[in-house]
Amino acid sequence: MLEFNNVSFSYDAASTSGQISNITLTIPEGQVVLICGESGCGKTTLTRLINGLIPNYYEGDLLGSVRVHGDKISEKALYEIAPVVGSVFQNPRSQFFAVDTNSELAFGCENLGWPEEKITARMKEVVADFHIQFLMNRSIFALSGGEKQKIACASAAMMNPEILVLDEPSSNLDLKSIHELGKVIRLWKDQGKTIIIAEHRLSYLMDLVDRVLYMRDGEITDDMSIQEFKKLSREEIARMGLRSRLPIDFKQHYKTASLSDEQITMSNFYFSYGNQPALQIDSVSVPKGSVIGIVGSNGAGKTTLARCLCGLEKKSSGEIHMDGKSYSSKKRLNLCYMVMQNPSHQLFTEAVLDEVMLSMDGNEDDQVTAEQILMDLNIETLKQRHPMSLSGGQQQRVAIASAVASGREIMVFDEPTSGLDFRHMEEVAAVLEKLQQMGKTLFIITHDPELIQRCCDYFLFVENGKVKWSEHWNEHSESELAAFFAEENGL
Repeated sequence: MLEFNNVSFSYDAASTSGQISNITLTIPEGQVVLICGESGCGKTTLTRLINGLIPNYYEGDLLGSVRVHGDKISEKALYEIAPVVGSVFQNPRSQFFAVDTNSELAFGCENLGWPEEKITARMKEVVADFHIQFLMNRSIFALSGGEKQKIACASAAMMNPEILVLDEPSSNLDLKSIHELGKVIRLWKDQGKTIIIAEHRLSYLMDLVDRVLYMRDGEITDDMSIQEFKKLSREEIARMGLRSRLPIDFKQHYKTASLSDEQITMSNFYFSYGNQPALQIDSVSVPKGSVIGIVGSNGAGKTTLARCLCGLEKKSSGEIHMDGKSYSSKKRLNLCYMVMQNPSHQLFTEAVLDEVMLSMDGNEDDQVTAEQILMDLNIETLKQRHPMSLSGGQQQRVAIASAVASGREIMVFDEPTSGLDFRHMEEVAAVLEKLQQMGKTLFIITHDPELIQRCCDYFLFVENGKVKWSEHWNEHSESELAAFFAEENGL
């Protein structure tokens, strides 16, 4: 049994984000619990109190107690907690210690001093349970996002903990990988594990969880059974700032604006990783000033296309033709701006405001403009924070703010809403719409059907490095998108 007894925690006096107050809660053995709520409401803090990262790693003011089977978590060292509570984080790379998959699975057990034969026997069980034989003896660095998450889940299961804590485990996954994650959670549930999941994406969990805790401003304001949660209307879910519980109907899309007759043409785009062709596009045109959704499965070549489009791959061939001009790879560096899937890779300064102004020309009114961009994205209160101290969703919005500030004609966003709740997804969508109104052409790589429904008015469907189809909203694109997302969801 897991018990919270009047628990309050704050990280520091400088920020109220993530703090919790007056949490009293009991989670019985074998229950699967969803913790949901808007970013900064305290979901992650709650998980850190369960797995002992608070106070062993994250310091702050802690009142009350968190107990597992009567033992206070705060009085236990992390090595004592690990066999009881397993953790899967938002970014699996942040919890890897080894460079190959076999060593990663064995790492925790080795630290506890298990004999070799016991580790080997347990690894065989876990590999069979998770159906990951094909991932063994592989480099961690060669795995896809979904494969890394599978290894993270398997590593957490190696010590056979009674409790498993997952903090936004789907935020960096495509829908097919999310479906596989759901299978892992189902396996744990069938084994009688207690599972706590802090999550924004809800639809894949609706047939898995038993109970829903809704948090706002650091408190649990609603404690519902899954049956009660399913009875809430779409409007109530939206008011709570939550993502949809149901598959998106692409016939109810929001974009009806007419597309420009002016075209941007990509011709002779080719790129290979060694001898392996990764991109082969003879010619494809998109309407200038549109919001183009780049859709396809993991590994289809979407990010490669984006990097070649922006001129970031020096060995790629191809030109862009726009406004009667041709742009080679080198020239496109000043034409395009790309927001990467992992925004921490492109954050360089020590303050959010400085980060945004880094993309600007150095004019006197840059600070005013930058602060307005931060307001549009609802992160103006973070302007003096170090970008690396922010949550993944907050970093995402800082990177988007930098893209807006750059003023480039073509902007490419790689999964811009990963890790974002409904309200912040809507804010990003509003910024994208404003950029389109300014005449910018936007390419959006996304597995987020809600963002596609709201923002995109043209599509490139990428498969095996080629554009399988490209067109605007019509009956064909609607049916193709519906079929793709149904297949990705395993339906």
